[in-house]
Amino acid sequence: MEAVVRQMKIIPLSEGAFTIDKTKKFIPFNKDKDDLQQRAFGSLLVEVQPFCIITKKDVILIDTGLGFGNTEGHLQIHQNLLDNGVNPFDVTKVLLSHLHKDHSGAISIEDKVLHQKFLSFPSATYYVNKDEMAFGLDKNNASYQQEDFELLSTADKVVFIEGNGVIDDYIRYEVTGAHSPFHQVFWIAEDGKKVFFGGDVAPQLQQMKRRFIAKYDFDGKKCMELRQQWGQIGQQQKWTFLFYHDIKTPVVEF
Repeated sequence: MEAVVRQMKIIPLSEGAFTIDKTKKFIPFNKDKDDLQQRAFGSLLVEVQPFCIITKKDVILIDTGLGFGNTEGHLQIHQNLLDNGVNPFDVTKVLLSHLHKDHSGAISIEDKVLHQKFLSFPSATYYVNKDEMAFGLDKNNASYQQEDFELLSTADKVVFIEGNGVIDDYIRYEVTGAHSPFHQVFWIAEDGKKVFFGGDVAPQLQQMKRRFIAKYDFDGKKCMELRQQWGQIGQQQKWTFLFYHDIKTPVVEF
């Protein structure tokens, strides 16, 4: 009997569209009914969209979304995985670009009976930048919700990475800063396919096509320069781009 060779599979895990303004609150937005002009001045319309990537070695989750529950009381990202045929217990790696609350909300989950928090993906190893963790815990910043990720400080299956490096010979990470001081991005390469996740430095396809500096970034000029650089290299090398906040195009093959 021939062995079944699993090819890389990318699953966007959309949690829906939201508007966000200077209050840093994510307000659900119904694209068919709601009017963006009725929201607070300066509101941004974004998707919140973690990704599951199934490789020969792993079931990888990139960032964890807002951590909202669905109407049945289940963690939404768990339900999204189940709806796509993936058991949350089968996730083997959780890669974290940074710890802003829309990317780290489902790192942990609270048992309402025991009043105790547990990691939401108990079989997985979590990979988080060491300096980003320290920054998120230290700063009084509305973008960080410490209770969502503070459990990483004492959990066993956590790897605190520093600088740039490689995980298991096929996942490369690089600290970019730019959006937040210690933001990092990932490349996953397998069988000639290279998948790139730029987190919030490269959150939407349209931002790859325009030269602009966003006020909400830690270093907007650097974000713009990195997007230009990645766009050029990605086109040359035929990367597959994953866009966390893109309403229409979460996965784009250049």
